[in-house]
Amino acid sequence: MRALVFEQFGGPEVLHYAEIADPVLSPGTVIVRTCAVGLNFADVYRRRGNYHLAGQPPYILGYEGAGIVERVADDVQGIRPGDRIAFADVPYANAELVQVPVDRAIPLPSDITFDQAASVLLQGMTAHYLVNDSYAVQPGDDMLVHAAAGGVGQLLIQLGVSKGARVLGLTSSAAKREIALQAGADEVLLYDTDWVEEAIRWSQGGNGVRVAYDSVGSTLMDSFAAVQIKGHVVFYGMAGGDPVPVDPRMLMDTSKSLTGGDLWNHVTSREDRIRRANALFEEISKGRLHLEEPKRFALSKGAEAHRLLESRMSTGKILLIP
Repeated sequence: MRALVFEQFGGPEVLHYAEIADPVLSPGTVIVRTCAVGLNFADVYRRRGNYHLAGQPPYILGYEGAGIVERVADDVQGIRPGDRIAFADVPYANAELVQVPVDRAIPLPSDITFDQAASVLLQGMTAHYLVNDSYAVQPGDDMLVHAAAGGVGQLLIQLGVSKGARVLGLTSSAAKREIALQAGADEVLLYDTDWVEEAIRWSQGGNGVRVAYDSVGSTLMDSFAAVQIKGHVVFYGMAGGDPVPVDPRMLMDTSKSLTGGDLWNHVTSREDRIRRANALFEEISKGRLHLEEPKRFALSKGAEAHRLLESRMSTGKILLIP
């Protein structure tokens, strides 16, 4: 098969398209011919060497995608060759063929495309647990979303709106503000303004928002300032740097809560993966969840896709097409 590989850590230029051995069909797995593979910042971190990689080169990135089952191990039940499936948290996905453990194989409804599945799973399941588990958004809640034009940010806006929340976004530019507004945010503020005071004024009653979803990290204390007494801050990323330590006395004095979030603490079984994925697919099918048109690159042009992702000039999902 052909795959996007690299032998040493570095910039996008280390990636190249090569022919390597097909994956082996092991017990409890299926072999999937990929039709679309999602590109994520974790792939960039692994390519640079920021994340540990097991095994020996050539290394293969990618862990989210969708395709058609070609082979099924004898002990696998309920999946047949020709089935359309999607997967998340499956390594070595930047290839024509991928070995997928059955517990990570998610059946695709007929009305969900491979591009949609590869675009929504990781970011969508993240947004899903954030608004349902970390803090269960209620109708009428005032909800603050950091990095609102990003992939998870746009999905958080839409899921919050579908739950009846008023959504306030935060972005870094006027162009990104328009994207967040198009996603359904009621209002969007820029980071270079006094957004904490503006968020408090925007909130119902002028007491602060009910919940803030913070993926920036360095803004954590500002998020606390923007939420009301007995409000909630959900911290799930550090795109802007490490947060300062939080004083538990402040939490006690204000009755505010801080919740951390990591997807893989919430998606722990095949049943849960399928349940969350189906909830997202249903939102898409009913027109309540809109995905920005992805940027598609041939897998052989993976280095160009990495450059675009690292430039931070893109919005929406980047897909690699074998």
